[in-house]
Amino acid sequence: MILAADLNETALSIFAVVVAITLVITYWASKRTSTATEFWAAGRSITGVQNGFAIAGDYMSAASFLGIAGLIFLFGFDGFLYSVGFLVAFLTVLFLLAERMRNGGKFTIADVLAFRLNERPARAAAALGTLSVVAFYLIAQMVGAGVLLQPLTGLGFEVSVIITGVFMLCYVVFGGMLATTWVQIVKAGLLLTATTVLAIMVLVEVGGPIDLFNEARDASPEGAAYLAPGLQYTNPIDTVSLGLGLVLGTAGLPHILMRFFTVPDAKAARSSVVWAVFLIGAFYLMTTALGFGARAILGEDGVAAAGTGGNLAAPLLAEDLGGGAGTVGGDLFLAIIAAVAFATILAVVAGLVISASGAVAHDVWSNIIRKRTGEDAHSPEAEREEVWVARIAAVGIGIIAIAIALIGGSGLNVSFMVGLAFAVAASANFPALLLALTWRRFNTTGAVCGVVVGVVSSIGLIIVSPGVWPGPDSEGSPVGWELKNPGIVSIPLGFLACWLGTVLSSERGNERTFHELNVRAETGLGAERAIAGH
Repeated sequence: MILAADLNETALSIFAVVVAITLVITYWASKRTSTATEFWAAGRSITGVQNGFAIAGDYMSAASFLGIAGLIFLFGFDGFLYSVGFLVAFLTVLFLLAERMRNGGKFTIADVLAFRLNERPARAAAALGTLSVVAFYLIAQMVGAGVLLQPLTGLGFEVSVIITGVFMLCYVVFGGMLATTWVQIVKAGLLLTATTVLAIMVLVEVGGPIDLFNEARDASPEGAAYLAPGLQYTNPIDTVSLGLGLVLGTAGLPHILMRFFTVPDAKAARSSVVWAVFLIGAFYLMTTALGFGARAILGEDGVAAAGTGGNLAAPLLAEDLGGGAGTVGGDLFLAIIAAVAFATILAVVAGLVISASGAVAHDVWSNIIRKRTGEDAHSPEAEREEVWVARIAAVGIGIIAIAIALIGGSGLNVSFMVGLAFAVAASANFPALLLALTWRRFNTTGAVCGVVVGVVSSIGLIIVSPGVWPGPDSEGSPVGWELKNPGIVSIPLGFLACWLGTVLSSERGNERTFHELNVRAETGLGAERAIAGH
């Protein structure tokens, strides 16, 4: 088993190679990153295929690789729901937002809202939604990094989290979106290769897909119940709530939506989503095999070693398939899989931090505090200032994320935490963004009300949920709230607040900008003019 004992030289060597590759990419990108467009959007030079790999790299996070495999290992069918939800969610992005975001915005979600609404309150609301989502997502990834590094290297959880944070900041501060994009592309290739090899080894070991499910069922003390709903989500409403959060939440994730501003046109944006769906679909199919394979091969004896949230199930499986603990093959395969997982975490946290720093520097600093407009906003001095503020913001956000992850500890399942981030995104960002693009009467009051109510309701229900009040001595939620995921309540509240804020407000005059934005979003006409400084 994996023990946090002596330093593992094999693991450290492979980790060093992976980190060295990413740092070389960062150095290369830093020489090509000076303007705001280069920092936020990689100079809009990323092709559709490259962006598809980068989106997949951004999306296939520690939650996907470690968390989902762990949840399937522990809860069977209920853990599998995450795989289905994460994949289906991209259809929402493809059909509703991908092209429209590329044509209608510039660098961030707020650009789309600010185009047709009062700029300062719209940007403030969008920044609130962005930072709320990033906070939950970042905590999950940092915890995943600590859980992964601690047993492999012998370093403490705290040191592991800090190391992850330092490398993350290097990518963002020095390389911007260009470095982040190529780190994500490399990481996606490594992760797909590693999971493919591991999934094939699992199927060879158990004898085929049918045998995989049968052996997983037989190795579980729950028996047939392991392959049926109800082990984790005993309340069917909770299952529906999780599904809503996952399917609609992707369309509100700031670090995913920012990726559509890195491509040169709407055709490339559409192509990138198609590539991402294909890559992500293949990945989740293999992750499902890893989760059930871990149960079939490791059995109930592996539960304790996999940790409180089951996050180490996939690395343990790799170790076992390589020959077992203490063997050259077992140690080597474990180190390779863990190094790939670490690269996964580094790429995702870099994407999250750059989206959060965009909310602070581009939306809050340049457009709310400095009130830069027109030519002033695109002067070399203004762009240099914005990039410097972004770098300072990235450092601050990174330090806060590290601190929160250290306080939260290693017992959180990363997929559960990311599921909550999706619920916040679906409740706050998605309603306002969708209505801004589709509803002619939608106004600033509606956007602000929707984002604020979405953030407050989703986070408030998370705080009083059973997942935050665990333990054998706990009587559950202090207010009797039973749902683990708030989506089924907070998402309708977000839409309702958007509608009420709009119809009860006396604000008018958004119809003209709606028609202009609608034509631009649907056809691309005027998009480059908007990017150049509409």
